[in-house]
Amino acid sequence: MEPPAPRSELITHKVENQPNPRGARDLWHEDQPLRDNALAQGADKVNLSLAGQSYGCASLQQAAHDARRDVPRLSMFDRTGRRLDEVLFHPGYHQIMSTATSLGYVQSAWQEGGSHVTHAAHVYMLSQLEPGLCCPLTMSYAAVPVLRAHPDIGTQWMPKLLSAKYDPTIRSVGAKTGATLGMAMTEKQGGSDVRANTTHAVQEGDHYRLTGHKWFCSAPMSDGFLTLAQAKSGLTCFLVPRWLDAGRNSINIQRLKDKMGNRANASAEIEYHDALAYRLGEEGAGVRTIIEMVHHTRLDTAMAPAGLMRAALNEAHWWVSHRTAFQRKLIDQPLMRTVLADMALDVEGALSLAMMVAGAFDSTDESARAFARVGVALAKFINNKRCVPLIAEAMEVLGGMGYVEDTPMPMLYREAPLNGIWEGSGNVICLDILRSLAREPLAAHALNAVLDDACSGNPRFAQAVGVHRAQWPAVATEAEARWFAESLANLLTAAALIKGAPSAISEGYIYSRLGQARGGVYGAIGGLDSDAILARLGDVG
Repeated sequence: MEPPAPRSELITHKVENQPNPRGARDLWHEDQPLRDNALAQGADKVNLSLAGQSYGCASLQQAAHDARRDVPRLSMFDRTGRRLDEVLFHPGYHQIMSTATSLGYVQSAWQEGGSHVTHAAHVYMLSQLEPGLCCPLTMSYAAVPVLRAHPDIGTQWMPKLLSAKYDPTIRSVGAKTGATLGMAMTEKQGGSDVRANTTHAVQEGDHYRLTGHKWFCSAPMSDGFLTLAQAKSGLTCFLVPRWLDAGRNSINIQRLKDKMGNRANASAEIEYHDALAYRLGEEGAGVRTIIEMVHHTRLDTAMAPAGLMRAALNEAHWWVSHRTAFQRKLIDQPLMRTVLADMALDVEGALSLAMMVAGAFDSTDESARAFARVGVALAKFINNKRCVPLIAEAMEVLGGMGYVEDTPMPMLYREAPLNGIWEGSGNVICLDILRSLAREPLAAHALNAVLDDACSGNPRFAQAVGVHRAQWPAVATEAEARWFAESLANLLTAAALIKGAPSAISEGYIYSRLGQARGGVYGAIGGLDSDAILARLGDVG
């Protein structure tokens, strides 16, 4: 039974021209671009239909709000002074973790008949509800290929990661019904240069003992961490269990990070004090071993900004559809329609590009897999560079209300920069793109094949591809890496839209992003088919 509506007739005035909060919604059925992209690549329609209803329901919205309001707390000691090193969460956190795990966020890519496209759709939808919880779930998803390659350890951990059960109890992995995995790689002195890590590992029989400090440990209440440390033969990858059969592993949480956003999720500084660990891969092959986890994590950091942008655009669209100014609905005013349509091109472009890359993750073809390696970096770069300004623009659409915590806009804005930092900031990603294209002829060939296919029958796009290739007949210099990556990512986004979006979207994107028809801010453009573009946003009621 729905609760009674709040009172609008107050003593001094009547509340009017204030759009109601959007309330419960179906994140799958209301999103035509999501359905088009996901189903075209064979995603699990039944699973995603259920997920869309669940992620958008009122109880989970309230859980997300509560988990952000009552942020994680560090409990370092018990009353006697004995160390606990536990992170305490609001029940809303556990409710969302349990729901997302049961729906298949982690295992949907790895189970029989599953796909990375289905998983990517989960990332996109959960990012609209509570993006902070994508962090522990994504790392658990991304750890699977690493453990699968090391069955001596993976046979114990894999069934727990893929069990579809969320078990936050403090027990060793063998006693649990489900498990999560985090990462702990970054150190103060190294940052992205993980080869500068100073944490060291000493072998002790069939396991190792780790000692050192980690500047960022994501999701410190995970059941284990993939981490890097210096062994006798060089930098090596390890799995460090959080809990042991004999009790607590020697992992001390120094403090929780006081982050700008991502508030419902905990991030920590930790120290290993002779912590028990198991080696993954050969000694000295740490980067090569963990890179598969990084590769899959990057898929999620390419998809999550598309979800954040969609959430912000939805709020703006809802507001203008129910708000009147100057005797007209805001949605009916031509300039507002141009601004929203211009924003919608980037939102659908980000979704289409990330979904194209997710489809390549699902392929067993070597060419597609090579495309995935460079395509995911391009998608991560361009989608995150667009996320912050788009959400700021959407916030401005709401005026003063967009700056108030009663709306989701401040949360979305605080979250917007994160995925651009996580798993490689902009410069790191652009240099990775240059290296991939220079070292992997198959990746360059696969990328060019995608662009050439989109050129067929589209002279305007073919002209833009020609300009790019004339500018860079070979891979760009390091100093030009960002210019090169942005140009290439724009072309790839357009190719994804040509493949699957209506012509109003794809041609509008080509006209405005690949030509000289647009200024530097949203809405500084003419000639868009705003009606057709905005129709893709659906009926806001």
